[in-house]
Amino acid sequence: MKRIQECLAALLVTLLLPAACFAGAGNRAGTNGASELLIPIGARDIAMGGASASTSFGIEGLYWNPAAVAKSKYATAVYFSHMTYLADIGVNYGAISTTFEGFGTVALSLKSLSIGEIPVTTTTYPDGTGQTFTPQFFTLGLSYARELSDRVVVGLTTNLISERMGDVSASGLALNIGVLYDNLAAVEGLSLGVAVKNIGPQMRFDGSGLLVQASVAGQNRPAQFYQVEAASFELPSSIEFSLGYRRSLDGVNNVMLATAFQSNNFSDDEYRIGAEYSYQDLVFLRGGYNFAQRQSEERQYLFGPSFGVGVRTALGSLELSVDYAFRKVDVFDNNHVIGLRLGF
Repeated sequence: MKRIQECLAALLVTLLLPAACFAGAGNRAGTNGASELLIPIGARDIAMGGASASTSFGIEGLYWNPAAVAKSKYATAVYFSHMTYLADIGVNYGAISTTFEGFGTVALSLKSLSIGEIPVTTTTYPDGTGQTFTPQFFTLGLSYARELSDRVVVGLTTNLISERMGDVSASGLALNIGVLYDNLAAVEGLSLGVAVKNIGPQMRFDGSGLLVQASVAGQNRPAQFYQVEAASFELPSSIEFSLGYRRSLDGVNNVMLATAFQSNNFSDDEYRIGAEYSYQDLVFLRGGYNFAQRQSEERQYLFGPSFGVGVRTALGSLELSVDYAFRKVDVFDNNHVIGLRLGF
């Protein structure tokens, strides 16, 4: 039975591979929609450069690989994080997961952007009308993951995307599919992760903000309102392959190394490396670096090295983890991330 399950997981990976054909098809940077789907989550994984599709585990790994949530050592886990992102945008995230014996792990997550107020401008009042609006962007995710064997885990996340800017809005669905394979090639501690992200139908903006007043030439009637039909846009889908290696040096000191390649359908392909050192699984030091294979010298990859620390402690039957990450950013202010996890 175990052999059959592993063969099924291998088949699933094979079925995911064709997604690479469109994930890296051409380079159309800046033309996709729903870019908030690309904003990473989790202080631990950001500190490791995002090379986490094979090494992330538990509720923190939902963004990187939906299969990771099935590897949580807690029956129930709760996670919160906040990141200061580009251009003073705040990224808030919360998630909760529960494992049901014999069924699998179910998780619910919510990511929202805090953008602040933006002045309303028009062609008549280019300097502002005195009014403001607050964009509202959030992604609500429902995930399911299950261990097929002691080595193979699969997971699926369905994300509901909602975007509202003034009097226009758009909504859509995106799927993330992931596979984790531990002890690859019978090597203890070696793991493989594959994740296909943001697969779904095109989205389109609609609403009263697309009404314009105009007159029809040759018609003897006053100006009327007409609906402008906005163009639809694709989601920023991608496929990621990751290898990770965990090793205990002496039962007290532990190290983890990870690397990843991500092919994107709207931007340059990315390469990531990361490392983590832990002492008795209580204190953690992390570092990472990612870069892009630029197709044009005119484009600039903003993100550089990242670093982080973490601590874990037990409070009776409750376990508390606090993590911090710093990520170097060009042009904009650097990113700061703090995450809090409760497990019981």
